[in-house]
Amino acid sequence: MSKTVAAAQEERSARKNMAWKALEIVHPDAAGIDMGGSEHWVAIGPDRPAEPVLCFRSFTADLCEMARWLVEKGFRSVAMQSPGVYRMPVFEILEHTVWKCIW
Repeated sequence: MSKTVAAAQEERSARKNMAWKALEIVHPDAAGIDMGGSEHWVAIGPDRPAEPVLCFRSFTADLCEMARWLVEKGFRSVAMQSPGVYRMPVFEILEHTVWKCIW
């Protein structure tokens, strides 16, 4: 039993020492949106000068502000994650301001 515990500890130690490669950016002008009932979190690439993650409320004025911000920063597509119908108002606004919406 102690060999198994020692082996597990050694494996954990080896994992900590690994240098993990950052994920490859496939679409540099794409943002990700995690949608909820009261707020939406928007993530952009860390190489952009703006904050990499912003939170917007789910009211229409806030969604319009989110769309303006995405266009202002040069984003032409978004990937949206949404449980249920929360994506509908976001999609309605974004389809008029960005080229591609994926959920």
